[in-house]
Amino acid sequence: MTHNFTIAADQILLDGIMVPSKALVVEDGIIRDIIDATPDAADGLLVPGFFDVQVNGGGGALFNDDPSVETIRTIGAAHAKFGTTRFLPTLISDDLETVAQAIAAVDAAIAANVPGVAGIHLEGPFLNSKKKGVHDASKFKRLTMEHVPLLSSLKSGKTLVTLAPELADADAIKALVDLGVVVSAGHTAARYEDMKAAIDNGITGFTHLYNAMTGFESRSPGVVGAAFDSPGTWAGLIADGHHVHPAVLRHTINALGQDRAMLVTDAMPTVGGGAGEFLLGDERVVASGGRCTTADGVLAGSDLNMASAVRYVAQTLGFGPEKAVAMASRTPASFMGLSGAMGSLGVGKAADFVLLDEALAVKSVWINGHNVS
Repeated sequence: MTHNFTIAADQILLDGIMVPSKALVVEDGIIRDIIDATPDAADGLLVPGFFDVQVNGGGGALFNDDPSVETIRTIGAAHAKFGTTRFLPTLISDDLETVAQAIAAVDAAIAANVPGVAGIHLEGPFLNSKKKGVHDASKFKRLTMEHVPLLSSLKSGKTLVTLAPELADADAIKALVDLGVVVSAGHTAARYEDMKAAIDNGITGFTHLYNAMTGFESRSPGVVGAAFDSPGTWAGLIADGHHVHPAVLRHTINALGQDRAMLVTDAMPTVGGGAGEFLLGDERVVASGGRCTTADGVLAGSDLNMASAVRYVAQTLGFGPEKAVAMASRTPASFMGLSGAMGSLGVGKAADFVLLDEALAVKSVWINGHNVS
C-alpha cells in the first residue's frame, strides 16, 4: 500500500541544523525530496526519529520474560510514544536457549514488519560477575568460538553484543566482528590495557558508560579512560540524572562530542505504561522518582524514555536540541552501521521522524512514513 504525503514544520533538523521553511516529500516510507515549505507548516520542530540500542522492556513487558513477537510489538509501541522509531530489543544475561529464542523472535518480528525493530541487543551472558549489576551471575559464561554461530545467527537486522572483553577469547571477538556483529564492552572489570587490546580486535562500543565498569583514575584509566582515548568508538549514556552525575555527563559529551556520545534508555517495563514495579528473575524492582531499583538499592535498568533523555541533554545540561537529537538518532545509527538508511532526515532515508513542540515534548511520530503516535 502506498503512503505518500508532504510534511512541513516551523523548523526541520537537516544536517544538524534547524532549518525553517522546508518540507519532506514522503513516498512509500522513504524521504524522496526536501523542498521549500508550504504555508500550512505544522507548529514545532521536525526531527529524525530516535534510535535506542538498549531497550529491555516497555508497556509492562520485559523481553526476557517472553522473548516473542508480541512482546517486541508491545515494547516498540510503548517507546514510539516517546519518539523512538528504531530500537534493539535487549535481552539481559540468560540461558543460551533463551538467547536463541530471542534471536528467532526478532527475526520473526522483522519479517512481520513490526514497526521499528532494527535488530537485537544481547547484553550478556558473557559478563564479569565483579560488575554484574542486576544481571544473574549464574548465567555468565566466557565467550569462545563455540558461541559465535549462535550470536551471529540473526538473519535480518543488526546484532549488538555486550560482553566483558577480559573474559572473552580474542579470536571469538574478531570472528563476531567479521560476521557483522557490533560488539560493545560492558559489565566489565577490564583494565585500560585489556580494553585497548579488545578495541584492536574490533570492539567499537561502550555499554552505558561509567555504569558497571572500571572508572577513570589518574594512574588507572580503566574502561572509561579507554573510551576517551579511542577515536572510532561510541559510548552509550543513560541521561536520567541518576545513573551518571550531570557534571560527568556534561564533561563526557564535551569530550567525546555528539558523534561518539549516544543516548540510550536501558528502559524497563515501567516505561510507557504498566505497573510501577516488576520482577527481574526473582528480584522485585520498583520504579520511583525516575529510578528503577532493587530492594537493596541497586539500579536495575531505568524508568527513562528517549524524549526525556533528549530534553535532559538539551535543556538541563544545556547542549540544545540539535546536539541532543543527534545523540539520540544519527549517532546510534552510525554506531550500528545503519546511518546510510536512517538516523537523519535526508533523501533516500527511512521516513522516521518526530514532531516536537517548543518545549521538546513529542506531538506526533512517524515510522516508515506511517503516523504511529
